[in-house]
Amino acid sequence: MSTKKEIWVYAEQENGKLAGTVFELLSEGRKLAEKSGFTLCALLASADGKPMHQELFNYGAKKIYNVEDPKLVTYQNDYFAKVVDQLLKSEEPEIVLYGASTIGRSIAPTVAVMGWAGLTADCTELDFDTERNILLQTRPAFGGNIMATIICPDHRPQMATVRSNVFKKEKVGEAETGEVVDITVDLSDVPERMKRIESVEEEINMVDLKAAEYIVSGGRGIGGPENFDKIEKLASTLGGAVGASRATVDAGWISHHHQVGQTGKTVCPLIYVACGISGAIQHLAGMQSADLIIAINKDPDAPIFDVADFGLVGDLHEVVPEFTKQIEALKA
Repeated sequence: MSTKKEIWVYAEQENGKLAGTVFELLSEGRKLAEKSGFTLCALLASADGKPMHQELFNYGAKKIYNVEDPKLVTYQNDYFAKVVDQLLKSEEPEIVLYGASTIGRSIAPTVAVMGWAGLTADCTELDFDTERNILLQTRPAFGGNIMATIICPDHRPQMATVRSNVFKKEKVGEAETGEVVDITVDLSDVPERMKRIESVEEEINMVDLKAAEYIVSGGRGIGGPENFDKIEKLASTLGGAVGASRATVDAGWISHHHQVGQTGKTVCPLIYVACGISGAIQHLAGMQSADLIIAINKDPDAPIFDVADFGLVGDLHEVVPEFTKQIEALKA
């Protein structure tokens, strides 16, 4: 298989604004590029890409494949899929990464079928095998009970969608430079099967766990729904949000908007406090990229301690109120 030694990040955008997952993928893509010796590139399809170029360079892209057309201002699968498919066939990159967003989960499988490429969905970890020149794509499998590493040895490009907030955004600089390759794709033969007439942003009062810098989560070990008040008080004292394990959500103790894990939200806060959470692999998949993890559990053998930076073995009903009290004293 003869391909360009390039790693592409699909630069998802809407109305001229790049999605946050693009910066996460570029940051992780730099590590893969360093390990593989490949060039990190961004594929940008938009109505006007120039205002977005600097941000892509600042996060590590060395080359931008830039496609502009008025039809690419907002996402329509037929238009964007043709752009990506044409560029993949003409430029032949080795690896392509997409965010596991609504858009990424739409365009990646479409392009995979069009080009007969390998695709692994919803990855939480990426690595590169330098001996075989193969992307190692890790994702939860069998209901999250195991983590499977998947490879694509026979087809190119190797493609993956990646969950948001599993990789940290790491900017290279403020005035980075690189190459821009302008490419024209004729979209006149693509039927317009959908037309966007109006966009309305709905205001919903939900827990914004993905944006929270401090998260305090409760698991089955808290004992019952009435004990979430201790979790809520500590979260409030920290200026953060309340998270929860799937077990507590399934038990009806708290709304599913609070759920962290494989079937909930993937979060990347500065501090994650796990209270009464054993550390099932499904939960770890959603929070283990936090900068600092504090675990409170009465079981010293709980798996959560394997990923925690600090572990407190004890009764959370005593530890959490004392923790809250100490933080309140520091803020006084």
